[in-house]
Amino acid sequence: MTKRTAAAAVLAATALLGLAPQAAAAPAPASAPAPQPPTAAADDRAAAARAAAAPDTLAVLARFFAREGGPGAAAAAGHPRIEGEPVEVRHLSPDFVAGRPGAPVSRLEFLAGRAVAADGRQAAVWTARTAGGWEVVNIADGDDEFRYARLGAERMPGGTVFREPQIDAWYVAGGGRVLPLDEDAVRAVGERGTGLAAYRARVAAAYGDKLPGSAYARDGRAGGYSEAASAPPGGTPAAAAGAAAAALAAALGVLAARRRRLRRRTG
Repeated sequence: MTKRTAAAAVLAATALLGLAPQAAAAPAPASAPAPQPPTAAADDRAAAARAAAAPDTLAVLARFFAREGGPGAAAAAGHPRIEGEPVEVRHLSPDFVAGRPGAPVSRLEFLAGRAVAADGRQAAVWTARTAGGWEVVNIADGDDEFRYARLGAERMPGGTVFREPQIDAWYVAGGGRVLPLDEDAVRAVGERGTGLAAYRARVAAAYGDKLPGSAYARDGRAGGYSEAASAPPGGTPAAAAGAAAAALAAALGVLAARRRRLRRRTG
């Protein structure tokens, strides 16, 4: 399985803290972290789209595509563009894992905008809400966010697509069911999926002792990954910036620096 690289100056509040050693630097968020909304309203999406298409972001994307493509890729990268509307990217919610009444299975982590190079290569521009508005927090190669959004809509119209980052699994949930969208999810819940209650029992058993305030979190680990496990070969371990970010990282939100492109997934 190939690696999905993450180019980043990553917003600490979202606990998306990985840097790939070959990554181009994304425009650093200038504002303080802020909680993400439960869902992205139309004005949120519009603001995220503006941030993704800003000249500074496009300049970084050009460098990103040039580096990721290897020798001769600079010319092929051309002038990248942002296509379509940003999509919500949701992760398994720590409130759901903890069994809080009424907690949804997932929470919004960021919006992803589809970036396309002149030669057709794609990347996801991640934007998140800060105290100063929506800002770019990361750039990752490939089209995972958009592909799984499409697959989820096909498999369960009206369902909610989300990712369980600890095992890199994608699902769609709705009507009391959780259905798998990739091989990691199939291994977790089976080809036909599982009921929402059974899924919660599984994630509670797997992560219930790793939530904020747990001994696991106090030991400086986050999201099921130790600090050492989050470091790419030759790279820098993921590190939280400040106490608030550390708590969020412990709340299941961390992405390992080594992001995998899931080209051989179901669908």
